[in-house]
Amino acid sequence: MVEFCNKNKKESPFFNREKGRINSPIQWNLNKYKLILFGMKVCIVFCILFFGISGILTAQNETSVTIGFHILAGGRYDNVRMCVGSPAGVKGGPIMDVYLDIRFPLNETDSLTLNIPVIRPILFGAAFNMLQFEPQVTYEHRIYMSDKPGFVVGAGLGIVFHYGPDYNSSPENRGPSFFSMGPLLTGSAGILLEGKRGTWIPGVKAFYSPIFSRDYTTGHIAGGGVELHYEF
Repeated sequence: MVEFCNKNKKESPFFNREKGRINSPIQWNLNKYKLILFGMKVCIVFCILFFGISGILTAQNETSVTIGFHILAGGRYDNVRMCVGSPAGVKGGPIMDVYLDIRFPLNETDSLTLNIPVIRPILFGAAFNMLQFEPQVTYEHRIYMSDKPGFVVGAGLGIVFHYGPDYNSSPENRGPSFFSMGPLLTGSAGILLEGKRGTWIPGVKAFYSPIFSRDYTTGHIAGGGVELHYEF
């Protein structure tokens, strides 16, 4: 059978030769598509539950749903996933993504926001044959100040989906791919700048995720960055 690991390269810890996991091109591709399909199904269920719960909570007030986006740029420690911006063997690296935000106001100061990453899932899937998808729901509380910029604080809960090689790999020298997932916990804070056409919120974000896999040891992802939100 054809092996993905070069004989002179140290094999990744999740590669189990005795059980024959991910050790042929056919099996590798089948696992990839099955796991991506599984991730899509979980995301659909996640969105349905969110929209259902949010619809019930917002049905009693007159505030409307708003749409926006935000950009996140920063860095992370990651002892599981390959980082395309770091050399092989480096645990972590830079991060950047653009999110679609769907905000459901609960009252004048509180809201639930569905944050759907857009750029990284598309880019990683098309360019690197990887899945990295991290949707989340954020509870936000806004503090308004008369004639002054306000403040926004938030706490989020999401899910991390990964399919690809580990951090010992690089785009040019990949190890076997595997599927992993785990809960995502986030905290954020920003400054509320209301304009005539929309609202800008520059701020900061921190996140942590324990990530689990049948084919890999339990890992940890932690990091943070700066954000810029815009709400129409």
